[in-house]
Amino acid sequence: MRLRLPLLVPLGTLLLSGCVPAEERASWRVYALPRQRAGDGLAVVNRPRGKGLHLWLDVRSDQNGPCRPRWNPDGARLRNGNGERPTSMGRAPRQEFFEVLGHGRVRLALRQQIQLLCQQVAPGRPFVWAPPPRSPQELPPERPLMLQEADLLSHPTAVRRAEKLLLGQPLTPEDWDDKPLPPAPQGP
Repeated sequence: MRLRLPLLVPLGTLLLSGCVPAEERASWRVYALPRQRAGDGLAVVNRPRGKGLHLWLDVRSDQNGPCRPRWNPDGARLRNGNGERPTSMGRAPRQEFFEVLGHGRVRLALRQQIQLLCQQVAPGRPFVWAPPPRSPQELPPERPLMLQEADLLSHPTAVRRAEKLLLGQPLTPEDWDDKPLPPAPQGP
């Protein structure tokens, strides 16, 4: 009887753990869930009751080189991930982002979605896969985006149009001509 008891305890534990209802287990369902446009989000149901992460996907397309992934470890909390209308809100902890990336299915889906996003954002440019970071130390430091003068200033015609509207003056056809401005002269 002593030989069988050590075998029965792990076997009983295994059988009892298999009796957990489906809604109490993570389904590890992984699918595309758009954020702003098709291909820029991935849902990962990594918690019970359809909860998980809504990963936000982005690419580096501001350079002339190949299109590469830009990793954002600050995903949103996914709700109703196993249902018909999943939603996301709030922010999930960064540690959960790194835990989820430990699963091969998630990394494969990330690669496929980011490749599709690159084809949409930068068609004709080659796609280069960069593996996702697996720890906070592997995150590259974020460089701030370089803004140009055109990004900071309103178009002069739009300003003149707004001034005329505020003063109650009539608008002319020239007030609607927002053609591109010539490049600003460069300093010495």
